[in-house]
Amino acid sequence: MSEMPYILVLYYSRTGKCAAMASQVARGVTSCGGVEARLRTVPPVTSETVPAREEIPDEGPLYCSEDDLRHCSGLVLGSPTRFGNMAAPLKHFIDQTSSLWLSGALIDKPAGVFTSTSSMHGGQESTLLTMMLPLLHHGMVLVGLPYSEGALRQTLGGGTPYGASHFAGEEGVREIDSHETTLCRVLGARVARWSRHGS
Repeated sequence: MSEMPYILVLYYSRTGKCAAMASQVARGVTSCGGVEARLRTVPPVTSETVPAREEIPDEGPLYCSEDDLRHCSGLVLGSPTRFGNMAAPLKHFIDQTSSLWLSGALIDKPAGVFTSTSSMHGGQESTLLTMMLPLLHHGMVLVGLPYSEGALRQTLGGGTPYGASHFAGEEGVREIDSHETTLCRVLGARVARWSRHGS
């Protein structure tokens, strides 16, 4: 019996906000039926930009392997914002995927992105856009959020046409609101639908 196709929800989270977003993205994926969500994370890195640890995490999802990425039917990538870009641990992982690029393993698979920032104008959109660049190099098909989604027009926190986002506040205590939750789920569902039907 063959394994059910899955969407890889791959993220890095320091304070738990991107982890919470990833869970909502995964709920959106599974709402479509016929496809699973596979939650994975990456280890932190040291100042020498090597993984700080390779063992299984104490809690939460497993660390992502190259095979998790190779065999996915689609990808949703999430990271907190670091000076308008993805966090170093996720970038370090992505930088190690040249063998997948050489083999074309990700070509034509759908992908989406999400982020969380501590300030309202702290680089949500630039982070999402820069996260898209390696996915384009891999030949993936980018899936965003259309303005037909009411939550995108109503949100007072996070939410962009480039992907789901969350405004965590300067102390990182602001919870994901209903609009941000909706947009995370919509993003997961859209990537899942594209992986199955191409629309």
